[in-house]
Amino acid sequence: MIRAYAVADVQQAEAELMATLHEGELMLRAAHGLAGVVRARARELGAESIVVLVGPGNNGGDGMFAAADLAPDHRVQVVHVGEAVHPDGRKAVEAAHVPLVGVERANVDLLPEVLDALAGADLVLDALLGIGGRAGLSGAMGALVDRIPDTAYVVAVDTPSGVDPAGHHIGPHAVFADETVTFAVAKPVHLLPVTGPAVGLLTVVDIGLQMTVTAGVERMEEDDVADRWPVPTTTDHKYSRGVVGVVAGSDSFPGAAVLTSTAAVESGAGMVRYVGPERATGFVLQAAPEVVPAEGRVQAWVLGPGVDPDASDGGSQRQVQKVTAALESDDPCVVDAGALSLFDYPRAGATLLTPHAGELARLLTGWPGHQEVTRAEVEADPVAWAQAAAHETGATVLLKGGTTVIADPDVHWPVRVASSAPAWLATAGAGDVLAGLAGTLLAAGLSPRDAGSLAALVHGVAAHEANPGGPVRALAVASRIPGTVARLLQREEPGATDPG
Repeated sequence: MIRAYAVADVQQAEAELMATLHEGELMLRAAHGLAGVVRARARELGAESIVVLVGPGNNGGDGMFAAADLAPDHRVQVVHVGEAVHPDGRKAVEAAHVPLVGVERANVDLLPEVLDALAGADLVLDALLGIGGRAGLSGAMGALVDRIPDTAYVVAVDTPSGVDPAGHHIGPHAVFADETVTFAVAKPVHLLPVTGPAVGLLTVVDIGLQMTVTAGVERMEEDDVADRWPVPTTTDHKYSRGVVGVVAGSDSFPGAAVLTSTAAVESGAGMVRYVGPERATGFVLQAAPEVVPAEGRVQAWVLGPGVDPDASDGGSQRQVQKVTAALESDDPCVVDAGALSLFDYPRAGATLLTPHAGELARLLTGWPGHQEVTRAEVEADPVAWAQAAAHETGATVLLKGGTTVIADPDVHWPVRVASSAPAWLATAGAGDVLAGLAGTLLAAGLSPRDAGSLAALVHGVAAHEANPGGPVRALAVASRIPGTVARLLQREEPGATDPG
């Protein structure tokens, strides 16, 4: 599990640690670790020329001490913005005989020597602003960032400059790094979906900092699966492992029933009960004859894929009735697609809502006290909207996207993210597979928070393993789940074991 901590908490922990150390020691630790990463990357890339962009404050100090450390092995030049640079950092640069050029903060017309240095840079170290900065760069900082060549490998110090450290916004002229080297712990900017693309590869350097507060963001990693996945024992049977009830599909959308039911079966449900119209039932049984096409006791429901609440035909209306009955029960429910518009809160049972941005916008718009919310607004700040929906409904919200967000109604729990999915997974039916997978985990007794987190992680990994680097269909993802889970339970690398 990677945990990211709020900027204020990190700054407080740094202050407490610095009070126990000699003056400047913490910065030297950070700069030495930073220089080690940059030296390794330069060696891998064959980079000879390094340009360090420096701003005011400690982030700039980190950059200048790193520049001095790198000078014996590389051609290094420092460009600083304004005169208020870290004084000890400046002394270190001058002592190492590193060329140092200053630019005025408001001047967007860069000196020829600065333009030449950037044009010839193999690697650019961004030390303009750190976690004390804010979204957006202007003046000379913005001009410098705009002139970084596309061919240069960009390493950001602590956080990409111009990107909101809290992870909600990316401002104009921001740095999009190939790699970000942060110190001690991750910050929200590194994990959250809006700012994550600007971070690139995340490398964490240990500087001896210990966090004693709760993280603000968590990202589950592959190693977390073995600790949380419900593995049966010799005393288990199909009922104790969890029975999943699926209300999905219609005469118009029978494929959703197939994908949801297949995913639940492939994920290891003890039993899958399918409730739906005759045509969809036939397709489900053809794809997964293990499914039981009859009502009965279940441990969790998956509701909504392929269900159209607005359709007037008898089959669709019977599906609506089944969804409504399940929502009115105490049973845990995964609420997806068509069932989202039938969801009424609060409900007694554990609930996992699985909307995409458009569906969440429609839900929020339809609730009392909310003005119109657009898909664009949700996509611009998915964490805030997912948390708002979770807190208002009392349900866990899994907001699907390139980076999936899982928000819990308990404000004391960190938001979780999952970013294991390839972009190829943005395809029809993928959400149906995710819902079936989550339903199996919910039926096995996991909380909506853990069920959603694990489902999103495994869903993404299975999509990659189904066809690494290329197009993938939803049914192939469902079929890949057993082999993916088997590998993750053994904590082995892809290809080491291939049970599926």
